[in-house]
Amino acid sequence: MSAAELKTPGGPDPQAASPAAADKRPAGVHEPKAPGGGGRRRRKGALLPYLLIAPAFIAIAAVFVWPLIKTVIMSFQDVGRKELWLGTEPEWVGFEQFENILTDGEFWDSVILTVVFMIACVVVSLALGLGVALMMQRMSDWARLALTGALIAAWSIPVMVASSIFRWLSDSDYGVLNMVLTKYLGLDFQGHNWWLDYKQGFLIIGAVVVWGAIPFIAITLYAALTQVPKELEEAAAIDGVNAFGNFRYVTFPVIKPVFQMVATLSVIWDFNVLGQVWLMRGGKPEPEYEIIGLYAFNKAFENNSFSQGAAISLITVLLLSGVAVYYLRQLLKIGEVD
Repeated sequence: MSAAELKTPGGPDPQAASPAAADKRPAGVHEPKAPGGGGRRRRKGALLPYLLIAPAFIAIAAVFVWPLIKTVIMSFQDVGRKELWLGTEPEWVGFEQFENILTDGEFWDSVILTVVFMIACVVVSLALGLGVALMMQRMSDWARLALTGALIAAWSIPVMVASSIFRWLSDSDYGVLNMVLTKYLGLDFQGHNWWLDYKQGFLIIGAVVVWGAIPFIAITLYAALTQVPKELEEAAAIDGVNAFGNFRYVTFPVIKPVFQMVATLSVIWDFNVLGQVWLMRGGKPEPEYEIIGLYAFNKAFENNSFSQGAAISLITVLLLSGVAVYYLRQLLKIGEVD
């Protein structure tokens, strides 16, 4: 039997597979080459993500980075209305603005007032927000949905509207607050003016701040509570742990990173409160209400020293830089930032 007859049907031809057969190709016929430009396409693919986020970076630089650089430059100059409006070159004064601020007793009074106000607002906001979150955990689905909608609606109300509402509630003649305290609690608050004493005035301002902070805190902490394993809570209950012990030893360790993150954000936000004080006092706050944001505003616009306002802003950034670093560390812990 010949070799052609022994060849397996459909199998490889031994002669075609041999090197000699490979060399017997017609003249001018070459092996196909890989398509050109593969490396170029890979480079384009690597640059594509950066090209897509470039507009966002440009917008951030225009809105945040450039104003920050301008603020730093202004803090070392003497910029007033003349230099700002006419565009004349301001005088460089070095650290003079910082020296004037740090040696001003009024500045330190505003810092102390701001810190006390911030601590009070943060503590009350976290306590009430956590209470609402725990209450949401025990609600039925429809009740939780309704409460979540109400919280989001309250959170979406602008500060100007919220301040107007609380000004009406605390009005000395027609306010609901005085009526409730007098009629239902038997206290003598008929015609009471809450703004005669700055401490009572800060109670109303703090109520506006806390009211605006509770929705974010409550919804965020409720989301963290949903991550607590039910098995751990049930096991603790079987072991005879009461509700407080269950929360302390089982629930809170799980939600602690989120709680710390929310607390850090509250510190940053409440330290920079300005709009509530300004609006609640009708655009003319008394000196007793001069927190650090209002102090910076008065220096910049009332005293015609934009450089001092810029310097105060930088000092505020430095005061809060430690809090910001702590916040970033908490984000890393809970996996928000890789």
